[in-house]
Amino acid sequence: MSAKKGFTRLDCIVLCIILVIAGGLRVYKINNPIADWHSWRQADTAAVGRNFVEGSFDLLRPRYDDFSNVQTGQYNPEGYRMVEFPLYNATFAALYKAFPAMSLEVYGRLVSVIFSLIIISVIYILLLYETSRTAALYGAMTYAILPFYIYFSRVVLPETTAIGFIFLAIATLYFWSRSLKRITQSLLYVMAVLFAALALLVKPTTGFYLLVLGIIFLKKYRTRIFVKPWGYILLALAIIPFFAWRLWIQEFPAGVPSYEWLITSVNTASGPQNIFMKPAFFRWIFYERILILISGGWAGLFLLLGVIRNTKKSGLILTSFGISALLYLFTFQGGNVQHDYYQTIILPALAIFTGLGIHSLYEAKAVFLHHIPLTVMIAVIFGFSWVISYSTVKGYYGYSEQLINTARVIDTITSKDALIVTDSTGDTTLLYNAHRRGMPAVSESLPNLKQRGIDYFVTGNGVIGEKVQEEYKGLFKLIFKNNDVYIFKL
Repeated sequence: MSAKKGFTRLDCIVLCIILVIAGGLRVYKINNPIADWHSWRQADTAAVGRNFVEGSFDLLRPRYDDFSNVQTGQYNPEGYRMVEFPLYNATFAALYKAFPAMSLEVYGRLVSVIFSLIIISVIYILLLYETSRTAALYGAMTYAILPFYIYFSRVVLPETTAIGFIFLAIATLYFWSRSLKRITQSLLYVMAVLFAALALLVKPTTGFYLLVLGIIFLKKYRTRIFVKPWGYILLALAIIPFFAWRLWIQEFPAGVPSYEWLITSVNTASGPQNIFMKPAFFRWIFYERILILISGGWAGLFLLLGVIRNTKKSGLILTSFGISALLYLFTFQGGNVQHDYYQTIILPALAIFTGLGIHSLYEAKAVFLHHIPLTVMIAVIFGFSWVISYSTVKGYYGYSEQLINTARVIDTITSKDALIVTDSTGDTTLLYNAHRRGMPAVSESLPNLKQRGIDYFVTGNGVIGEKVQEEYKGLFKLIFKNNDVYIFKL
């Protein structure tokens, strides 16, 4: 399948088929409660959207359900959640409020799914124009069908939406650089600026892909890039809203989580451990995550081929995706080792280089004389890789029925405005599913927490439940007890 002949009717058909497959795979268990893998982070994101629905759409003061000092070191009685600009949360909240036929959580996942389809489309188009239809097909299919890509393309997290915006910025600027019509150029440029600004607001780590935009300018202007104003204007207009937001949230220190550890450290049972440039970082990221979990082992061969293939000048744009991904990984080493969802940012780059690697196999005519056996071999390798990756990722969809039942009990026997403290070590999943606000960790004594306005203490630990019952006998009443949970009225 030859390269660089433009987007044809065949490409439209192929891309539509890929998008249908990708969309179908991403609606698997879309009705699950927010209690699956990384539910603590999803619960915080969903809570902001739910509070928009139940309160006001105050985008400058997003709130969630956690009043504790776990994330920021300060008690947060207003529940401020001052992280990314809450455009993603507001989008699915607005959809739910306008069309309440589905749950808020389903809308949150569907927004992620839609933006993942945008990412797949941009991957296909860029690989088609820069390399070949073969690279486009396999690059897009990688993002569409591998289990890790699927799961993190349908979670209630802002990453996929932000990546979708930055990829729209890349696509519009790419076609701006190729357009000869002034009106079309102006429209595409304005769209690129807007999408880049939205991407940085929704998830600042997408800023690493600004390098790709810079390479597009470089390819268009070459040595004149330094005297042409368009790159500087785009950069300024893209980052000004982000810095304005960062300046604004400093007014709410109780709502700004600490982030310094993301660069160098991981949290372990024995406390924070420095992992910066340690062998463990390279093992976890490049072997455990990228090779085994994300690529499924065997498909990592295609990725490696894509990385080491000879890159001509025409491939600078695609190469810059890989450089952007590496810069991101090496900047946030602690965060990337601690949480696998941090690798969501690099997934498009991995898919692109996987497509490039397979393209190089089809180009190696001295080794593979016939494309049919090669295609069968690639399909078999992808099949094995899918199974290997899914053997881990299938567990991501699971959730605790006990937790959901406990949440129902809390929702039944406590008032809607009651404040709850749980011994969940900072995990807000139970609070979210119980539709209650409060604290997901016991940060001080129960009498002190009562003074802070907490109404109930909930524990699923029988030893702790019996200890509280004995220690505070006559002070705090046990109002519910079963094999799974103790609930005390403070």
